[in-house]
Amino acid sequence: MAEEKFVFDSLQDSDTIKQFLESLTEGFEKGNITLTSNGDEIYLRPEGMLNFMVKAKKKGNENKLSIKISWKEVSGPKDDEPGALKIK
Repeated sequence: MAEEKFVFDSLQDSDTIKQFLESLTEGFEKGNITLTSNGDEIYLRPEGMLNFMVKAKKKGNENKLSIKISWKEVSGPKDDEPGALKIK
């Protein structure tokens, strides 16, 4: 399977970052996240159990906060999709 990659790097104020994080939260609630910038786009479907990591680092006057969320896509039909095995 081909690798898809999306990178966005910019200087933003805290209000803009807050809006981005709120949009990301909405994407998690809906079960789909689409990231778009300069013609690049990636579509993600977070579901099931997700790995969640937060790192914070302070060195002198430099600060860094990293948030990493990862998961594996579930393959095969879902319970409500045609072709899914159903047992009653």
